[in-house]
Amino acid sequence: MTKGIQLGRQSLFFDKPVYIMSSACIVGPKEGEGPLGATFDRVVEDAAFGKDTWEEGESEMMRQTALLAMQKANLKAEDIRYLFAGDLLGQLIATTFGLMEFQVPLFGLYGACSTMGEALSLGAMTVHAGYADTVMSVASSHFGGAEKQFRFPLEYGNQRPMSSTWTVTGCGAFVLSEENGDAAITGITTGRVVDYGVKDSLNMGACMAPAAADCIYHHLMDFGRVPGDYDRIVTGDLGSVGKEILCRLLRDQGVDITGQHMDCGMEIYDDPEQDTHAGGSGCGCSAVTLAGKLLSDMRAGLLGRILFVPTGALLSTVSYNEGQSVPGIAHAVVIEKRG
Repeated sequence: MTKGIQLGRQSLFFDKPVYIMSSACIVGPKEGEGPLGATFDRVVEDAAFGKDTWEEGESEMMRQTALLAMQKANLKAEDIRYLFAGDLLGQLIATTFGLMEFQVPLFGLYGACSTMGEALSLGAMTVHAGYADTVMSVASSHFGGAEKQFRFPLEYGNQRPMSSTWTVTGCGAFVLSEENGDAAITGITTGRVVDYGVKDSLNMGACMAPAAADCIYHHLMDFGRVPGDYDRIVTGDLGSVGKEILCRLLRDQGVDITGQHMDCGMEIYDDPEQDTHAGGSGCGCSAVTLAGKLLSDMRAGLLGRILFVPTGALLSTVSYNEGQSVPGIAHAVVIEKRG
């Protein structure tokens, strides 16, 4: 293959890998109590991160995570050429206020809960094309802020249906570089907006599963691969409801991923113990699972190649209140062990 070859209409193959130089993840107390708690770099006891509001707390979480990723790579802010970062809050206020002090050129991104895949894709493209030696990709979410913006303030005490997911309070940051690392990005598939007409904002799995199926299917077709070419095909936050829909949609197209599939939203919480219903969601869900468990397993030799597919529900309070459906999107990133 030639350098940076386009595959199909949605994919890129990188003949020169883009390395994950370092990664960092910080989570709130509930995430630390879950099954993946030991894999996170830092678990905080105060979900507000010492601030007066959930939103300020998320900004502080993002600031600390980005700083930790730089420290792990022995870099300073001036060594980072670009930041690719996003969150769930309106006008990306967690990102802008959280990363402002670093004074690094910033691309603020919004792909809902797929933002980590978008940030890694754009960061890898930029490094591979030679426009930057080192960039950072970051994504965060916060349970309190997301509930207040998209659903009901926590003080309201509303009852959640069993199909709902719990927004992860967490942030993941990744330094991408031409230099060697334990893992590398070798290809991407950029997702399309897919709308099956679902209007239930408390059933994110059903909203996002069609987009995940579309992205995974076209990735396999573009790369000429089968599910068995991956040790894990990892979706971001479909939860138990979305997982079932995803696998069924792909089986209808002759693709069976049940042997390889893993969903971050189903891994991060223990529902019977933590009462999270269908699982976890939010930009931070896939971000901290990748930075924590998945890259740790890769360094340990338990994983050789994964397809990382964060998924997002593209709604706002305006679109929902005006009766619009909830489209979905997903972005796939191929990550392989190196060294």
